Amino acid sequence: MNNPRDWPEPIVRVQSLSDSGIYKIPDRYVKPPTERPISLHTNDVNIPIIDLQGLFNDESTSLVEQISEACRNWGFFQVVNHGVPTELMDQARQVWREFFHQPMEMKQSYANSPKTYEGYGSRLGVEKAAILDWSDYYFLHYLPCSLKDQKKWPALPLYLREVIEEYSKQVVNFGGRLMKVLSANLGLREDYLQDAFGGNDIGACLRVNFYPKCPQPDLTLGLSPHSDPGGLTILLPDQHVAGLQVRRNGDWITVKPASHAFIVNIGDQIQVLSNAIYKSVEHRVIVNSEEERVSLAFFYNPRGDLMIEPAKELVTPHNPPLYPPMTFNEYRLYIRTKGPQGKSQLGKSQKSSR
Repeated sequence: MNNPRDWPEPIVRVQSLSDSGIYKIPDRYVKPPTERPISLHTNDVNIPIIDLQGLFNDESTSLVEQISEACRNWGFFQVVNHGVPTELMDQARQVWREFFHQPMEMKQSYANSPKTYEGYGSRLGVEKAAILDWSDYYFLHYLPCSLKDQKKWPALPLYLREVIEEYSKQVVNFGGRLMKVLSANLGLREDYLQDAFGGNDIGACLRVNFYPKCPQPDLTLGLSPHSDPGGLTILLPDQHVAGLQVRRNGDWITVKPASHAFIVNIGDQIQVLSNAIYKSVEHRVIVNSEEERVSLAFFYNPRGDLMIEPAKELVTPHNPPLYPPMTFNEYRLYIRTKGPQGKSQLGKSQKSSR
């Protein structure tokens, strides 16, 4: 399976559809009835919220246990007091909101292709006549340095490149600290997961999601159900508008973002390395007719050419390896070709139990 070089059909910007004042969404965005969001009674269930204050001192045993529990049973958790300045988080959200409100001609100059996905995009996957999601996005590389090219980052707003450079640096630092905790909680040496990802030579990229207002939010989704193919996702959500939903016991839980929290979720590569002790969990995004949403998903990934497989320390005759060795480059071709499709990708890579 090779990276296709172009989209199968002309790209339509969802923001342009929304701004045109349509009352009915095009059929290309209408999900089958079984995949549409269902309005449920609001409840008080939320993903775990963990205060990381004091995580790296001698009094952090309970915090470590909270993270372990969240990784094993939820696959998602929010973190506050994580060390990334709140002013920087606000600036990062704001510069991208300003970008998506730049003139369309300027944004179009950064239009992406399915070969690398880098730039301004409006679809995932290259299957012709696929049902699309109600969102636009911007994707860029931060690490490795060989892939990072600031000329492919938007030049407007003027301070975007400076803000995103500092934001990415801070989030990578936080991700590295969190990886040590995840390793130790598996009974591995604390650098195990980081070394499996490539040590200091990891992959790191940012996908900024823009979900315009939708006249028929009950018929479509901002992002279809999927688990993240990479390692660890560190999401900066919209501070005012909820939309992320996490699958839990067959239901969809709408995440209620805490103030200046990151939402962290386990990706497929860490599920593989942990031999399914840690869980990557399906999630999706709903849209609404009243307000737009902006979120920043930072992906902390293995280097693309490294072989990823269950840690030998976690494999026994009674717990054989569940997944075959595969590079991340090979693995992520699936979602780049077919688009988000639940957890079917991880299932296809799983070894037969017979």
